[in-house]
Amino acid sequence: MSVLIKMLLGVASWINPESRKKMSLKSERRGIHVDQSELLCKKGCGYYGNPAWQGFCSKCWREEYHKARQKQIQEDWELAERLQREEEEAFASSQSSHGAQSLTFSKFEEKKTNEKTRKVTTVKKFFSASSRVGSKKEIQETKAPSPSINRQTSIETDRVSKEFIEFLKTFHKTGQEIYKQTKMFLEAMHYKRDLSIEEQSECTQDFYQNVAERMQTRGKVPPERVEKIMDQIEKYIMTRLYKYVFCPETTDDEKKDLAIQKRIRALHWVTPQMLCVPVNEEIPEVSDMVVKAITDIIEMDSKRVPRDKLACITKCSKHIFNAIKITKNEPASADDFLPTLIYIVLKGNPPRLQSNIQYITRFCNPSRLMTGEDGYYFTNLCCAVAFIEKLDAQSLNLSQEDFDRYMSGQTSPRKQESENWSPDACLGVKQMYKNLDLLSQLNERQERIMNEAKKLEKDLIDWTDGIAKEVQDIVEKYPLEIKPPNQSLAAIDSENVENDKLPPPLQPQVYAG
Repeated sequence: MSVLIKMLLGVASWINPESRKKMSLKSERRGIHVDQSELLCKKGCGYYGNPAWQGFCSKCWREEYHKARQKQIQEDWELAERLQREEEEAFASSQSSHGAQSLTFSKFEEKKTNEKTRKVTTVKKFFSASSRVGSKKEIQETKAPSPSINRQTSIETDRVSKEFIEFLKTFHKTGQEIYKQTKMFLEAMHYKRDLSIEEQSECTQDFYQNVAERMQTRGKVPPERVEKIMDQIEKYIMTRLYKYVFCPETTDDEKKDLAIQKRIRALHWVTPQMLCVPVNEEIPEVSDMVVKAITDIIEMDSKRVPRDKLACITKCSKHIFNAIKITKNEPASADDFLPTLIYIVLKGNPPRLQSNIQYITRFCNPSRLMTGEDGYYFTNLCCAVAFIEKLDAQSLNLSQEDFDRYMSGQTSPRKQESENWSPDACLGVKQMYKNLDLLSQLNERQERIMNEAKKLEKDLIDWTDGIAKEVQDIVEKYPLEIKPPNQSLAAIDSENVENDKLPPPLQPQVYAG
């Protein structure tokens, strides 16, 4: 989380009051800015990082996780050996110092020491490879008598299974091998439900990686087809595993969901102006885009496949970009996107937000999270949630007193005067004052429109007068002179003495067709 905090502190430069004084009121902006480099893996591999992975991408995070896990196992092993040595030394010293005591007391000490030694040995066996294999076998024997997965499949699961089989038929032998590996993986995951969710996630990520590498090396499958096959594999296995690995009881995902939901409810008073959101919801098209974005982010919870959940986030983000583009009449920038995404999350309050983020992080195909627009939008969503969790008075350019009053519900920045009612006030009176407030707003809008109309009329009159004056100036500068007709030209045919010899003029004739 330290990386995320540094990132948020770095991008929230708009909260500095000195920088705001340097800008005019018209151009004042407190945008939430995130550089592209701050969204990437902090190890410098070029892929997108994630706050859930402490700023690493999924590949680098797994490497770091393996190193930390091996280190922890080694430390636990050394601790177990040290405890065993201390117990043995204590037992030897007790034998030498209490040799003269009664036989009953010696047997009691020996029994106690043997019990402790057995516990230490059990701890050592727990961290050994052989004990793990044995425990898994015991789980298999106690959990189910047969290796088949006994599960009541839903209609959606049956449909996805049929689609997966039909999809693999086009790949012939490679498809058969993929289906066999997938079935074996599901069988193995059936017996690993007692493992932690992180270990199940690691098994799934290993399976993704192994299948992709096998298709590229052995099957010689092109990368674009590998991506399509991996999408279908993810859809098939996660549809079956969804109810076991989404928000499991062994994690605190549900607790985090309730915490972020309560936090967003407490921030219901936050306005777009406080976040400097460049979206005007009074424009009908923009309002429709905002509604669609909220619908998409809420719809994410109804999907079962991580890729489908990512698709909802991507659709939501594209609606946000369209809303910004319509409002500003220019292409939206990344600096405008994050504040608007924060506003959409606050306004929509998506259900089980943290559980969905954790589910995508744990079980999505890693190539989607590390690159592409899906990974970019998902990383921004994680940043938005982290910002909401850390949001304070300074972030919104408010005093601590006002922030506390808004958070406690004592008042609201949008309706401070109209909501100061006593608990026993008549609902009709409240509605009447609410309608009067709306009428007042409409009256202000009408006056503003009338003033603009009068201004337009004056501009048209001034333009007409200006054109007339310009025409008059040109006429005065270049006056029109009308000369009388030239007499000599009028009598040019009078001197022709041979007119009588000319033939008569042609007369029009009508021919009957």
